Amino acid sequence: MRREGGAAETQRGRQHEPLRTEFEFELPRGFVDEAGTVHRHGAMRLATARDELLPLRDIRVRENPAYLSVVLLGRVITRLGTLPSVHDGTVENMFASDLAFLQDFYRQINAEGHTRAAVACPHCEESFEVELAGSRLGES
Repeated sequence: MRREGGAAETQRGRQHEPLRTEFEFELPRGFVDEAGTVHRHGAMRLATARDELLPLRDIRVRENPAYLSVVLLGRVITRLGTLPSVHDGTVENMFASDLAFLQDFYRQINAEGHTRAAVACPHCEESFEVELAGSRLGES
């Protein structure tokens, strides 16, 4: 007699990794607050449909579509250094290189569900993956 495993048996046999909804990062330059403190370490949560839809109602976004990423990032960044809160005003005052980093980080975690990026060495053209979360530029 041959025994075939059903879907329930397959489910029990697999180890499921819990869904990660928050990812840590380190900004390349860091946000400088009013006191001159540099904040680099932070966390970003996965975006919801609401996060992506609500900014479309914002007058700043309607007048300048490029402002969408500022408002969106202000919603999904859960912490940055020792700042009590992060909002679109915080993101608006970041260095351009940090904004570009966060935009890429957002796409990476929301589109692919992880913080690894495929890259190629500019010298030897060998392909490999780097970890974006919590790493300093130039380190893997």
